[in-house]
Amino acid sequence: MNGKNRPAKSIRRSGIRIMASLVALLGSFACVLFLAVLNGSLGQLCAMGVTLSGAVGVAKVLGEPIPLSYAQIAALIVGCGLLRGLLRYIEQYSNHYIAFRLLAILRDKVFGALRILCPAKLENRQKGSIIAMLTSDIETLEVFYAHTLSPVCIAVLSSLAVLLFTFFVSSPWLSAVALAGYLTVGILVPMISSRALREPGINYRREFASFNSYFLDSIRGVNDILLHNAGRQREREVNRRSDVLLEQTKRMKDAAVRASSAVQLVVSVFHFLTLAAAVFLVRADRISIGQMIMGVLAVWGSFGPVIAISALPGNLAQTFASGDRLLNLLEEKPAVEEIRDEKDVDYEEMETKDLSFSYEEGEPVLKKVSMSARKGEIVGIVGESGCGKSTLLKLLLRFWEKDAGEICFNGLDISQINTESLLNNVTMVSQSTYLFDDTIEENLRIAKEDATQEEMEQACRLASVHDFIVTLPQGYQTRVGTLGDNLSSGEKQRIGLARAFLSGRQLILLDEPTSNVDSINEGMILKALAEQKNQKTIILVSHRESTMAIADRVYWMEEGEMKEENSGDISEEDFIKRNSAIYEGIETENIKAKVSDDVTDEKV
Repeated sequence: MNGKNRPAKSIRRSGIRIMASLVALLGSFACVLFLAVLNGSLGQLCAMGVTLSGAVGVAKVLGEPIPLSYAQIAALIVGCGLLRGLLRYIEQYSNHYIAFRLLAILRDKVFGALRILCPAKLENRQKGSIIAMLTSDIETLEVFYAHTLSPVCIAVLSSLAVLLFTFFVSSPWLSAVALAGYLTVGILVPMISSRALREPGINYRREFASFNSYFLDSIRGVNDILLHNAGRQREREVNRRSDVLLEQTKRMKDAAVRASSAVQLVVSVFHFLTLAAAVFLVRADRISIGQMIMGVLAVWGSFGPVIAISALPGNLAQTFASGDRLLNLLEEKPAVEEIRDEKDVDYEEMETKDLSFSYEEGEPVLKKVSMSARKGEIVGIVGESGCGKSTLLKLLLRFWEKDAGEICFNGLDISQINTESLLNNVTMVSQSTYLFDDTIEENLRIAKEDATQEEMEQACRLASVHDFIVTLPQGYQTRVGTLGDNLSSGEKQRIGLARAFLSGRQLILLDEPTSNVDSINEGMILKALAEQKNQKTIILVSHRESTMAIADRVYWMEEGEMKEENSGDISEEDFIKRNSAIYEGIETENIKAKVSDDVTDEKV
């Protein structure tokens, strides 16, 4: 993978840093979180109030001077129970309102980040990993927003209320035992558990994303798998990866079970210590039996929210892994920044001067490339695969920042041209055209949303694909299928070319536009390009010299260096030899695009 094309190195953040970053995303939803915490805390106190009211009634029977009547105590029990249900509903509604609204916002942020990073930073990123992030990772964060933030606050507030209650109603010693229990169960045990759960959680998320990518690739390439009889091999690898994922799941679950068991054991120990301390205080005449009952029941009933905190590491291990991956994407810097406050252009000509570029330092891909293209001409670039042709086109679209030299449009350097203006003047048809799972018409409208039917048909005629489309049962309303699987590679490539014609851009970059078509369709496409050259500039890139038949000027690229074929750098004999195949076989009974010998003579 190229260095500049490699995703930014992942930052391994601490759990606290991840939580702080996720909380910062709350923004205006902080008030809703406050409402959830308030209602949750009051609801927890009401739940404890049911038990405590019963304990107060028992204490009154045992002779404690309770100012409440039995009827009032009964009413308090019923009231706390009813109010607990209402407050619980408001708390859960608030939590999930925050969670689902934030999930929508996070998805929007991820799509926004992907839009900024593309295409350069996404070329070699695993698509399955991105899908896992948009689905599973973001869904995992729902646990954090709906079942982590407010429970932590609720546990703190309700525990504080119990400490005050036992301190003033029962004994400060019971408050001290309760405080030790809260700190152990709510902080010490989760810290130990989180360390044990962190690695299994990270490994699980990594293997899940890897399996997702591999399985998606297997589905997309099922035809090639069958054609090469590689089904068994692929099946074994899917099973192996599935076993690895299952093993990571087991490790994560085992660690979570051990952590949960440890929590229950510690809680049981502190229940016993609370009871033992209360009995000791009664025997020492420090508190009455009634005070003991109220204090012990208050402490025992208060561990629920604290246990909820101690159970969080099992979920937080995955949450932190998902949050870390999400934050890495949101914080990754694009290969180029969008230019907005510079100049707009209306394309007339393009020129590069001593253009140099490398993906890896010390390994140049382009070396002082100089070329020009003016409106009304077709410029060809020929060279072997891997010599830098496609990279040059990407630099003309400013997908990457050049290392040195100039790229000028109308004499203005590309760094001084607004990105939107640049893309309104230049378009490219790549070697593989992506089609959305929609109709042919809607796929064409990607280039021009308000295009008329006549404009679409004209563009398709120019791309030599209209006659094919009208033979389909539903014509332009035919769905292309997922990934365009209902069409051949050549048909998809010609639809991509039709998009370029439909867009109306003045500079069209064609990267191997005829690589997936037969010689007849190649000739038809070349004829269409020749007919368009009076209105536009076309830069035609190919490793096939036969494609250069229609070029007004041809550049030869080799190992990142470029020379113009008719500039004197290449001998006349080599030029004729190289281009002798270009003009053969172009004319067929369906093609009237004959290139005469005069063109050859003129070039030589």
